[in-house]
Amino acid sequence: MNDPGIVVVGASLAAHRACAAARRLGYQGRLTVIGAEPHQPYDRPPLSKEFLTGRSEPPAPRLPVDDLNIRWLLGRPVVGLTLADRTVHLADGGSVPFTGLIIATGAAPNSWPGTPPPNVSTFRTLDDARSLRSRLRAGNRLLVVGAGFLGGELAAAARGLGSQVALVEAQAQPLRRALGLAAGTFMAALHRRAGVDLRTGTRVETFTGERHLTGADLAGGTWVPADSAVVALGATPNAEWLAGSGLWVEGGLVCDEHGRALLTDATPARGVVAAGDVTRWPHPWADGNGIVRGHWTHATEQAEVAARSLLFPDHPATYRPIPSFWSDVYGVKLRAVGFPGFADTVEVHESEPEAGRLDITYHRQGRLIGALVGNRMSRLAAYRARLAEELAATAPA
Repeated sequence: MNDPGIVVVGASLAAHRACAAARRLGYQGRLTVIGAEPHQPYDRPPLSKEFLTGRSEPPAPRLPVDDLNIRWLLGRPVVGLTLADRTVHLADGGSVPFTGLIIATGAAPNSWPGTPPPNVSTFRTLDDARSLRSRLRAGNRLLVVGAGFLGGELAAAARGLGSQVALVEAQAQPLRRALGLAAGTFMAALHRRAGVDLRTGTRVETFTGERHLTGADLAGGTWVPADSAVVALGATPNAEWLAGSGLWVEGGLVCDEHGRALLTDATPARGVVAAGDVTRWPHPWADGNGIVRGHWTHATEQAEVAARSLLFPDHPATYRPIPSFWSDVYGVKLRAVGFPGFADTVEVHESEPEAGRLDITYHRQGRLIGALVGNRMSRLAAYRARLAEELAATAPA
């Protein structure tokens, strides 16, 4: 009766899936979830899509938790971890003991340095989505800084609501670093066909306005008017609270292939696992200390592995995924599998922005390691099957 049970830090998608997996696997003990936000777990992908574009107040994209018997500690950020006495420390001075720990604190959006004018924000949380939604309307001028996946979706959503949109990207094309030149060219064409003022190969130097935002000065002396702005310049794993804990933090919380958090000596910490955007994890196709992925499927799949490894430490599960991710913009369903960013060769099989059709494969040393399609869902299953064969060939004997 005095067993503190499993504590989950972070009320995220990964946290929800880990809790659900623990119950499904037979865990009946105490399950405590600590979250910095005041909300129970919700799904993030709809925030930049259906939730943002809803004509009336849409329901929050909550995840089902009623049958999980969870003790909630919400609106209480964590600030530290002591492994020796197995305790999580909270910002309000409280502490929570644990027998097993699941770290799922996700990532935080990279904010603009300094103090920008009002109406300049980041976009990550349900509250961020509600705030931006209240500002988007016909005739509103929105500036999106960063044309990655999130920035592109925000631009598309705002255009759908009738806002004027300027999209500023430092690279030569949107998504150039993640998906390459061909995909970037396709995305640039989609944005421009939708009426987005896409500015590539430049960056925002400073925002203008004091009491309210008036626009932004770009590199080279150009000024862009704006009533609102969203900074979409990626995210950083929420692992700073683990400093001094003895866990290995290097561009994220470093884990092994079983989802177990590693100590600074590269050995697993007893009874501590992690899942989701906070983690850096190994993969046969990755070099160095592993990779960080901020995608929905990664959070859900790694959470399942982490829960099983925590409950059955003598028989831990193994996480060797074929990652997948998606984005919906301007009526084009973009779907990707594998690791396009690791490719040394790219093959374009189809690229028709006017028709919204795209088919690109990514290769490394002659082997398929990724694929991207637009409105060509029937082709994705075949690519995934080929990737599964390639991954199986790398499995230890």
